[in-house]
Formats: sequence, C-alpha cells, structure tokens
Amino acid sequence: MNLFKTAVISAALCAAAAPSAMAQSDFNYHVDRFADIEVLRYKVPDFNSLTLNQKRLVYYLSEAALWGRDILWDQHYKHNLVLRQMLETVYQYYDGSLSDTQWLAFEKYVKQVEFANGIHHHYSTDKFIPEFSSEWLAAQLAAAPQGPWTAIQDELLTVIFDPTVDAKGVNQTEGDDLIATSANNLYADGLTQEQVEAYWAGIKDPNDASPVMYGYYSRMALQDGKVVEQPYRLGGLYSEAIRHIIDNLTLAQAYAESDAQRLVIARLIDVYTTADLRISDDYWIKWTEQTDSRVDFINSFIETYGDPLGMIGNWESIVNYKDIEASHRTEVLSDSAQWFEDHSPVDPKFRKPHVRGVSAKVINAAILAGDSYPSSPIGINLPNSLWIRAAHGSKSVTIANLTLAYAEAAVGNGFNQEFVIDQATSDLMDKYLYITDNLHTDLHECLGHGSGILLPGVDDNALKAHGSTIEEARADLFALYYLADPMMLQLGLLDNPDAYKAEYYKYILNGLMTQLVRIEPGKNVEESHMRNRQLIAAWCYEHGKKDKVIELVRRSGKTYIRINDYEALRGLFGQLLAEIQRIRSTGDYQAAANMVETYAVRVDQKLHKEVLRRYASLNIAPYKGFVNPVYTPVYDAQGNITDVTISFTEDFLQQQFRYSRDYSPLTK
Repeated sequence: MNLFKTAVISAALCAAAAPSAMAQSDFNYHVDRFADIEVLRYKVPDFNSLTLNQKRLVYYLSEAALWGRDILWDQHYKHNLVLRQMLETVYQYYDGSLSDTQWLAFEKYVKQVEFANGIHHHYSTDKFIPEFSSEWLAAQLAAAPQGPWTAIQDELLTVIFDPTVDAKGVNQTEGDDLIATSANNLYADGLTQEQVEAYWAGIKDPNDASPVMYGYYSRMALQDGKVVEQPYRLGGLYSEAIRHIIDNLTLAQAYAESDAQRLVIARLIDVYTTADLRISDDYWIKWTEQTDSRVDFINSFIETYGDPLGMIGNWESIVNYKDIEASHRTEVLSDSAQWFEDHSPVDPKFRKPHVRGVSAKVINAAILAGDSYPSSPIGINLPNSLWIRAAHGSKSVTIANLTLAYAEAAVGNGFNQEFVIDQATSDLMDKYLYITDNLHTDLHECLGHGSGILLPGVDDNALKAHGSTIEEARADLFALYYLADPMMLQLGLLDNPDAYKAEYYKYILNGLMTQLVRIEPGKNVEESHMRNRQLIAAWCYEHGKKDKVIELVRRSGKTYIRINDYEALRGLFGQLLAEIQRIRSTGDYQAAANMVETYAVRVDQKLHKEVLRRYASLNIAPYKGFVNPVYTPVYDAQGNITDVTISFTEDFLQQQFRYSRDYSPLTK
C-alpha cells in the first residue's frame, strides 16, 4: 500500500493557513462551489522562466498524464465510464429551463461525479444520492442521442437511484468482508477477502529481502474458480490508454534534462509495456536516484487507498518543477536526516542505523491527473517499497503552489473567529501557521515516512486494512514531535520558539472537532487520513486528561479546544510515536486494530452536530480541489514546438467535458 502521501489539506488548515500579510493578486483562485466542494485554480509561478526544452518536456509529460484519466474512473467503479458518457450527454443536450429544480439538482450531481472521478465520494467513498428523480432523468435520456448506455439503461438507473446497490466504494468496517462489500473495480465480482488474502499468502516469500510490490499493476479476478491477476499493461487491461501514455512519454524523452532522466522515462515505458514488478522496482530505483533535473513527474499506478486491503495501485500523475528558493528548507531537513533518526523517541532497535538517499524539495505542480485530480495531495514521499527506500533512499516533495492556493483562497473566511479559543492563539496562527504547516508537511514526507524499520520477516502489509492509518499517524507524529524541537531554530527554519504552537493547536482542533464537518450525521470516521488525525488527537486528549494537557471548554453554548501545556503535549506525541512505531516495526496487527478502533473511528454525535451547525454559518466548503491550467504548444512551419503558452480560463465542467472529449481512449 502506498502509505506515503499527505491527504488533501484539512478544512481547518484551509481556513487558517494564510499569513495576514499575504496579499491577494488579480489572479482569481475561485472557480466553482457546489455541495461540499470548492474548486480552485492554482498559479504556475515562473513557468515562463523555464527553458524551451523544459517547457516541451512539461507539455509532453502533461499529455501523458491526461491520457490516463479513464483508467482511474474505471478503477473506481465498473460502470463509471459509461455513466459519465450518459450524464455528460444529458447535460449537453438539455434544452429545458436552467432554473428548474430538477435540472439544478442534476447539475450538482454531475459536478459531484466529475470531481470524484465516479459516482462515489472522493473522500468518504459513499455513493452520491441524487436529488432529482429517475423519471426526470429517463425523460432526458429519451430526448438525447443514444449511446453505449442505452442497452443497459435500466441497470444504470438502478445504480444511480437505489442507495443499496454498490453503496460504498471502499469499505473499512472491521469484521466485514472488505472485498465483497467494496464497490471499486480493483476486484472482480464474486471475489472474497478470504480468497484474495489466501492468494497473496500463497505467492509471497517471507524470506525475500527485496520483495516486489505485489498487486500494484493488476486487477484481481476469478478464472475457473481460481484467483488470477489481470495486468495493467500494453496489450492487457487499459491498453489503449497506456498506448497514449507511452506515445507521449516517448516524445518527452527527446527533451529530458539528462541521460539519467531519459533512462527513467525509458524504464517507465518498459513497466507499462510489461507490468513486470521487478522492472517496476528498477524504475523506482532509477527515479529515486535521478535528482539532477528541474522538471520531474510521477506517472504510474501508485496510491493504494482505493483498495481496502492496500495492495493495488490507483493510477495517478503529477508533472512538476522545482521551486529553487523554497527548496532550501527541505534540503536543510534532508541534510540532517540522520540526526532526526538518531534522536527519535522510539526504541533504538526500530530506528534506521543508516539513513540513505533522502532527497527533498519544494515543487510547483504543472499538471494534476488521475488520483491527484481534482483533489490533490500537498506533499508526496515515494517510492513505497520499503527495501528500495532503505537501500536507495526516497524523494519527498511539498507542493508550494497548491498550499499557496489553499491559503490565499481562505483569507477572511471567519474560521478563526468561530473556532479558535482566544485572540492570542488566533494571532499566533495568523503569524506562524502557514510556515509551520509547510514544515509539518516537509517533516512528514521527507523524514517521517522515511524513518524507522521493519524487523526481519515482518510483511509490509501485516497491518492490513489498518496499515494506512497507522503509517500516516507515524509520519504525522514524527513531524509534530520535531516541529517543537530546538533544532528547528538551530537550522534557521523557525525564528520563534513558540511558533510550533500554531500547528499544535490547529492539529488538535482539527483532529477532535473541525474535520467532523466532512462526515455525514450518524456516521463514523472511515477515511485513513481522518482516522489518523482523530487517533492522535483523541489519544493525546485521553492520556493527558489527568493533567489537563488538553481541555474541551464550553463558552456561550460552544465548544473550544484549550491546550494548557504545549510541552507536555509534545511529550505525548513522543510516547504515541514510540508505540505506533513498535506496532509498525513488529507488524502487531491486533495492537493496530485496537488502537484504531478505540481512538480513530467513533464520533461524538453531539459534538458533531455542533460542528456542522457552526460550519454552516461560515459557508466554508469542507473539501477543495483544482482545475488545471491549459498548455498550448506554438508550432513553426515545420511542426516544431517553438513555445508553450499557459492560460487559466477554463471553468470546472468546461475542463471536465474537454478531457472527456479529447482524452477518453477507453470509451471510444
């Protein structure tokens, strides 16, 4: 499972991250707002300072990214692609009143589906419930052109309108058959969790010191009663999309910034051609060690949060280039990686004796695609193979232009006034949260995920469905613990010994209260990153209760967080990090399950109602995502690219429909 990616920035962070001195420019960040989502634009700073060949490289890598869009839609759910065609056709051929309530509900539904890359919510994975009628949609379909959906229209209408059919994209409920009850298309119908786990147990070698990333490039199916893998490769599943990806990677090779980068691209083409997991390992080694270029990218089957067992990778891509000035702080951290590992509060036998090849930088995203679009990470640490990380190192990035977009768009939204306990804390957050939150991401990605070891013989997937939550908690705790360390001042990364308190307060407030705005009334916490944050905040609240380290304070009918002892809170972070690292290093599944089920899942329903009510008064969207800029090549008479221009004029559905028109190889 890819455990090394920070989730989309939290609602609390969005609300409070921007320093008060940050001035708004004429650039319009706001694109659209619907349901629980706000869509933003992001700047692409200094793009025109790139050389012509770097622009060409960005352009072809971006094309390779956009051609993978259909893959993720199909991975999310077996009917997603035909449903998208059907919904977009109805939308574009509708000729009724634009103020009709049925139409407005349909438009909202279409936007939700486009944002989530399918009919299940991008975060909760609950199926969207339409607020228009099946009769209205059937009437619109009768008036629109026919398509591939026509033959199965009744089945598709049942999928849309029956809330019991394929209700959950990824089910994480303890005790359920997580495969049979998850609607994603990573596993064929009829498979059970017992069958899949038996299959993996039968092919894994527990004594292999360099195990491949089993399952990353294949869908699981039944054939003659046996579990088989259906590989994602040229000539296999998603072949047409992969062919277009390969074509554009091949064009990008001509503009690689070094022979090493050219070899990385060539090796990725080999992976897409064969789906060979050993070749994939070699690709990730070469990708990790190639650090001499300004332009970089990810393009592969990477994230495993969409798999309830954390094995199969969802497709994604990000094209980016280095922010040279901002990368100073990450380079300082990576240069000190061994010091941080040696001084970690975990048992020394779980520490890495030699930290190798930690590469960290701040980047600007140029294009987002697949599992990183429209909802995107703000930091990434790859590769995911633990033995590759131990032997060859890793790359960590913080995505500067996305965090800036979140911060700028949140200026003046009233969050601090509603949820922060006093003016002094609010002022501290205004002054320091933007830098401390970026440092938290740097520490999380650059050092947290790269820290620690598995003991010999421990399977990387030993924690099963709880692995993502435990790993994200481990990285967050590492970052939180060290953010308050005097080393931050010694390295020149902070200029005030109290600055870390801004991040501590935001984190506890978010984990105990404000992230609940993302959950429907009556439901538990299910998404791994949310579970991680609640686990940490709730554990620290409970274990610090005797000394009142953290308090829940009632004022005028509202609940507030008060942190009475920040130093003691840091100590609690260290204690929990030691236990979480022990669980991870030893593969203690029962301890992981107990930890998650005790602290990370259940919701205080009274507090939840209060948070929802207070958020409603602010009109802040709990989730945010992006539209991409548009890159347009300029050609000379001989067909050579002489420039690449960039524009920011597309709205949300305009971009989605263009992508469906121009980059849909699996629906033609």
